[in-house]
Amino acid sequence: MTERFDPRTLAARLHSLRKAGRQEATDTFALPADLHQAMEAQNLLTAADHISSNAWKVTVSPQGQAVTAPLYPYAKAVSGADIPWYPGLKFETEIAVRLGGDLPVRAGVPYSRAEVVEAISAVYLGAELLVSAVKESGSVSFLLFVADRLGNSGYVLGPEVDKSVVDTAAGTPLKVTHAGRTIYDGPAQHPKGDVLTWLVDYANDGVRPETSLMAGALITTGTLSGAIELTEPGEIDIMLGNAHLSFSVSKDSI
Repeated sequence: MTERFDPRTLAARLHSLRKAGRQEATDTFALPADLHQAMEAQNLLTAADHISSNAWKVTVSPQGQAVTAPLYPYAKAVSGADIPWYPGLKFETEIAVRLGGDLPVRAGVPYSRAEVVEAISAVYLGAELLVSAVKESGSVSFLLFVADRLGNSGYVLGPEVDKSVVDTAAGTPLKVTHAGRTIYDGPAQHPKGDVLTWLVDYANDGVRPETSLMAGALITTGTLSGAIELTEPGEIDIMLGNAHLSFSVSKDSI
């Protein structure tokens, strides 16, 4: 693409595609040149979606740069969560943490994992839903994927679990059923082994916003089940050890 990049144009297009439940190929977009441009577009998309919840996903780019995006729509399972289903929708079982203390941007000595754990006030079982307006998601242009809110299309917060789960989640028995069929049955496995790896990386990112990682923020920490496509609407039922979460994905909620 030779078209000049404009974050407003990109945000408006991503917003329109998401509303229509459509995807288009990476090579049809004018691409952000750097993380600053990608985040500028993401912030505009966030504004267009009227997202105000203080709930976030965190991951790292292929180059190792920590990045975040807001979780939306965000629901709590206790309130009867119903998340929109779209063709291509994927599901991930995750652990979320709520900060009880601030982790301000810090120069010099980096945050240790223990310091991050100390700032966590509560831990939850959760589920992320993903569908990107970009056909290839982040495999061609990760920066475009950043602009598209890292593909997030919903999050359901489940029950609070013991704080020690941030240390013990890997290997815990995990079973997920969708529309009555088992879609995952095996040990929970995080891509980095440690569910807090990406959060610690982000805490030590010197260019993150000054207002990030403040007390009250909820951060989801990455998949324990891989990304599994949901080929139809239906009930999701998750058992992680003794913790249970159920909710539905529905065409009716689109």
